[in-house]
Amino acid sequence: MTTQVLNGLTVEVDGEGEALLCIHGLGGSSNNWTPVLPALGAFRRIRPDLPGSARSPLPADGAALSIDGYVDAMLRLLSALDIASVHVMAHSLGTIVAQHLAVRSPGAVKSLALFGPLAAPPDAARPNIAARANAARGGAAAMQEIADAIVKGATSTQTKEQQPAVLALVREGVMRQPPEGYAQSCAALADAQSAALERLDVPTLLVTGDQDGVAPVANVQAMQARIAGSRLVVLEGCGHWTTFEQPQRCMQALEAFYAALR
Repeated sequence: MTTQVLNGLTVEVDGEGEALLCIHGLGGSSNNWTPVLPALGAFRRIRPDLPGSARSPLPADGAALSIDGYVDAMLRLLSALDIASVHVMAHSLGTIVAQHLAVRSPGAVKSLALFGPLAAPPDAARPNIAARANAARGGAAAMQEIADAIVKGATSTQTKEQQPAVLALVREGVMRQPPEGYAQSCAALADAQSAALERLDVPTLLVTGDQDGVAPVANVQAMQARIAGSRLVVLEGCGHWTTFEQPQRCMQALEAFYAALR
């Protein structure tokens, strides 16, 4: 494995085979994918930290984060690695980025595996996401409060009762985010609009938890109806942090999905 800084992004690259771009979500990092790496041995895995998240700084040109900006950053990263086409795996906010990437550059995307997928935030949720952006600018203490709220609201009952290490992992991951980067990431999510999902024509896997309040089953079913031929997997006893809460079942879904592509 190598860790590189390419076009301002910190990115982990390892493995051999077809390229797989892994895009984390809000409050995440390249480590969102560590629990499912055993299912990805056939791929060259490219795991960036998005601009403003974890180990990647905000854009040097001062541009505010946005979905279009994230897509541009992913395209620049693929170009820097001399990759013309790629499978894409994503979580939460990253799934919106992945969908826009596939619509904007359809020849560049071979498949989509989307965990806790969103087409866009519900309108009712946008003010709360924007308020979280403002709160994050309060610094470390504010990020701790945000992390505690996310642990409480975005993990399943079973995870809270049976997997304290997962709660600590989610909490630490959010608390480690740079406050301004997290704030701008929240603002980008609050402003996000749906891609033209009906134009997606690549194999697509949608995975959500039955207790995922960010990507509820009904909302993901609505996405499935818009994406021709897409497959939906619902994980019982799982919240929004799918790869942390149910890694074995996520790997099973990935292995079945990629086996069908061969």
